[in-house]
Amino acid sequence: MNNRMNTKLYVGNLPFTTTALDLQGLFSQAGSVASIDLVTDKFTGRSRGFAFVTMATPDDAKNAVTQLHGRDLGGRNLTVSEARPPAERPAHSHDSGERSGDFGGGPRARPPGRR
Repeated sequence: MNNRMNTKLYVGNLPFTTTALDLQGLFSQAGSVASIDLVTDKFTGRSRGFAFVTMATPDDAKNAVTQLHGRDLGGRNLTVSEARPPAERPAHSHDSGERSGDFGGGPRARPPGRR
């Protein structure tokens, strides 16, 4: 880990029953918690087993990693590490002349149920 730590942490291997309040209580033992983003399935609303916790200072973040990485929570060993920046997504380009959703080729290429 580098000396200049980000304050946003990735928390993985969470039990699916974990709530943001549970994480608040756990991470506040290591320092001041600025925010919690518990990642949930957009269709079911159920936890996906990971979260991002932002600590108030880099020192609080370092303490959280030291104290909580590998700790048992609900029978699972937590993964706590510095969050990486999101991957760059390629720009969506329409330069090829094709329209998005254009199936081309005539009636047989159309999706079922459309006329």
